[in-house]
Amino acid sequence: MALPTDPASSWMQGLEFPSRIFSDAGSTDYELYEEDDEFVLAVEMPGFTREDIDLAWDSGVLNIAAEHVNEDRGRRRTYHRRLRFPKDVDEDDIAATYTNGVLEVTLPLEAEGDTHGQTIPIEA
Repeated sequence: MALPTDPASSWMQGLEFPSRIFSDAGSTDYELYEEDDEFVLAVEMPGFTREDIDLAWDSGVLNIAAEHVNEDRGRRRTYHRRLRFPKDVDEDDIAATYTNGVLEVTLPLEAEGDTHGQTIPIEA
């Protein structure tokens, strides 16, 4: 007998666990939008310190990695995400802050930057 794969109809529904445990937990931990000629990325990273987080830019890809070790409890938490951006970013002006468990990264667009990729038509 196969177990149900849909969390809404799952046998685990009555266990009162947060539904996010059984879904794609990494899909809603960040918000990315474009405004005023820059990308703004906000990533929820509670439990980490600023020193735990490594942020790197490499050829249009933002790499976020973090590791926090709690030796008293014998636990280690890690986080990793890579995001590719569809427009040219002024890499010299990328800025980041970490406040109250939220990493915010601003990525200004180059004045004469190009958009990468191609438009895909959507058929009815």
